[in-house]
Amino acid sequence: MITRLATADDWDSIWPLWHRVVSTGATYMWDPATDYDTARRAWMPESGEVFVVLDGADVVGTALLKPNQPGLGDHIANAGFMVDPSRAGQGIGRGLAVAVLDHARARGYTGMQFNAVVSTNTGAVALWKSLGFEVVATIPGAFRHAESGPVPIHVMYREL
Repeated sequence: MITRLATADDWDSIWPLWHRVVSTGATYMWDPATDYDTARRAWMPESGEVFVVLDGADVVGTALLKPNQPGLGDHIANAGFMVDPSRAGQGIGRGLAVAVLDHARARGYTGMQFNAVVSTNTGAVALWKSLGFEVVATIPGAFRHAESGPVPIHVMYREL
C-alpha cells in the first residue's frame, strides 16, 4: 500500500469511499445525503492537504489535514480520516494517522485537535488514545447517530 498526497484528479476515486462512510450517519457530522460537489468542496478545501492510501488503484483510506482555525489559531492542525469499512482492522488507519501526524509536525503545526469524534466510534477513539490523544471535552448528545440517536462527541487533542 502507498500513502501519498492527493491531487484534484483523485477526487473521483476518493468519492465512493467518502460517500460510503458519510452516508451511514454513524461517524461524521456531514449530512448523509451530501452530494458529490458539496463533498468535494468540504474534503478538498484550498486551505488543506488531502492524503490517499492506495492498494493498487483502489483508494482504501483518505485523510484531510488543515488548520483547526484561521489566523491566530492556524498553528493547531485539524484532520479527518476515513478507511474503507471492509478493510477495518488491517492497520490502514494507524498507518495513515502516523503519516499525517508526521506531515503535520513537518509543516510546523504544534498540536492536533479533533473537534467531533463520535463516542460510539470506539475504534477511532481507541486509535487516537493509543497515538497520544486525550479527550479534553465531551459534549453530551451532540451527534444524531443514525441508529443510536443522540450520542456524545469528544474533542480530542495532542501536542506534536
